[in-house]
Amino acid sequence: METLYEEAFAKLNLTLDVLGKRQDGYHDLKSIMQTISIRDSIEIDVGTGKPWKLLCTNAGIPADERNLAWKAARIYCDALQKDPNGLEIRIEKRIPVEAGLGGGSADAAAVLRALNRYYGNPLSIAALAELGASVGSDVPFCVIGGTAEVTGRGERIRKLPNMPDCVFVVCKPPFSASTPELYRMIDEREIALRPDHSAMESALLEGNLEKVAENLCNVFDPIVTSDHLELNYIKSIFNSYGSLGQQMTGSGSAVFAIVEEFEYAAVICNMLKENYPMVYIAKPV
Repeated sequence: METLYEEAFAKLNLTLDVLGKRQDGYHDLKSIMQTISIRDSIEIDVGTGKPWKLLCTNAGIPADERNLAWKAARIYCDALQKDPNGLEIRIEKRIPVEAGLGGGSADAAAVLRALNRYYGNPLSIAALAELGASVGSDVPFCVIGGTAEVTGRGERIRKLPNMPDCVFVVCKPPFSASTPELYRMIDEREIALRPDHSAMESALLEGNLEKVAENLCNVFDPIVTSDHLELNYIKSIFNSYGSLGQQMTGSGSAVFAIVEEFEYAAVICNMLKENYPMVYIAKPV
């Protein structure tokens, strides 16, 4: 038996646009995404000689084939016709769930990377990301990580210049947003403000953090905020204590701020901790 170790990094959507509904029922998206240092830790025992097993420190996470990490392991082994002779996957969960931070996708991507390394890297990172698309829409990006433009259903990834050095503050409020319901709502309304992806890419190319912050835009943010006004309160705290820009990530409900210095981030955390226990300081990865 051998134990594999891999870190699973959360993601933020710097921009997120929904371009329309596809014939297969999914939506075409365009997003500039960034991995951050909030992470789960994955351990995989290969060759246990026992039935597959998944353990997670968060009791609310499925511990069977419904878990994306399990699905990723199954798809990898089936695609490459590998028999690991028993697997045990252990997930130490730190990424908040139902937050728009891609925790399940990050776990799946970590499993793919770990198994690929164990078997001698038969798949390139690009091929591994392509395989990940059959697990979930955010998995291909989570396989590659860094700063990238994501299009299609999430399967097309284009690397971008690295995010300028900064600090993120991420706050997960106590409610969650329904992703299917949000897509239904966005299909039924005119989107008033869409991201300027070109401006965001230019800001990244220049390494201009203020311009990056100015061009944050997520089409889901105003929809969720209209139903949950406490997001405005969290953003106002961000804004009052040094944030260059702030918005919701993914379909929510976590919101994040970009700040220049750790000291600002620490002050924001102290201001929010009393009402919001899930507040994190992170760096770009």
